[in-house]
Amino acid sequence: MVAIDLTDVTKTYGDVTALQSVDLTVEDGEVFGFLGPNGAGKSTTIDILLDHARPTAGRAAVLGMDAQDETVAVRERTGVLPETFGPLGEMTGRQHVEFTVEAKDAADDPDRIVERVGIDHAADRPASGYSKGMTQRLMLGMALVGEPDLLILDEPTTGLDPNGARQMREIVRAEAERGATVFFSSHILQQVEAVCDRVGILDYGNLVAVDSIDGLREAAGTTGEMTVTLDGVPDGLAEDVETIEGVTSVRTDGDAIVAGCENPAKGSVVRTCQQAGATVENIETSEASLEDLFAAYTGGA
Repeated sequence: MVAIDLTDVTKTYGDVTALQSVDLTVEDGEVFGFLGPNGAGKSTTIDILLDHARPTAGRAAVLGMDAQDETVAVRERTGVLPETFGPLGEMTGRQHVEFTVEAKDAADDPDRIVERVGIDHAADRPASGYSKGMTQRLMLGMALVGEPDLLILDEPTTGLDPNGARQMREIVRAEAERGATVFFSSHILQQVEAVCDRVGILDYGNLVAVDSIDGLREAAGTTGEMTVTLDGVPDGLAEDVETIEGVTSVRTDGDAIVAGCENPAKGSVVRTCQQAGATVENIETSEASLEDLFAAYTGGA
C-alpha cells in the first residue's frame, strides 16, 4: 500500500504559489526525508496531508484515503509531532500521555511511553515547565500512542541535545521495523541522512528530486573528496590535477593531494600523481554529503 500519494498538488495563497504541481509517492513502511529551504513549502505539504489546508488543485491521499474527504479516519491512524504547538497546560507529562491514550482509545502503558522518550524522570512535573527538548520528547510520546500506521515528524530534533537526537533516531528506526511509515521533515541534514530510506527535496514549491541519497549523488554528479597520500608532492602536481575534467578543487596537505572531484575523475587523479613521478602510499575517498546534495539541488540555498 502507498502511505502518501500526492497527485499534481498545487497550493496558492493569493499571488503566492506555495506548491506547484507536486507529485510524490511515499511507500508503506519506508522512512522518507522531506527537505527544503525555509519557505520551500514543506509545512504547507504537511498541512495538506493533515487537512489543515486544502489544495488549490490536485489530490492528496494518505493511507489509501482522501486526505480532505476522510480526515478523521486519516488522523486516527496518524501520529504527528508538529513543528510548532501551543503552550502545554498544567497537566503533568504523564497526564498528557494518559489523556492521549484515552482520546485514541488505545491500550498503551503511559509509563512505558514516558520512559521510551526519556522523560520518565520528569513525568510527574507540570509539562508547562518543560524545556524545549523535553517538550519535543513529550510530543513524540503522544504521537506514538496507538502504534500509528503513519508518523509525521516535523523538525523532530529541534531543541534536542546529541543524546536526545540519537534517541529520536533509534525510535524512528524501531517504528519503521514495526511497519510504520515515517515522514520526516527536517533542516538538520545529518539527522535525515542517518535514518531515511529516500529523500525528497522541495525548492520554491517544486519537488526537484526524489531518490535514495546514493541515487541523488549519481544524478546530481556532485563531488566527493579524494585524499591521495604520496611519498612527496612534486612541483606543479596540484596545478596538473586541477586541469582534470571533473575536478573542482585541489589543495595540498603535507605529503597528500586532496581533490574535490566527481567519481569518474578519481582514477585520473591517481594516474596524474603517478605520472608526475610520485609513489602513491594511500588513497582515501568520501562521498558527497547530503548537505552537498541539498546545495546542488537548491542552488546553494
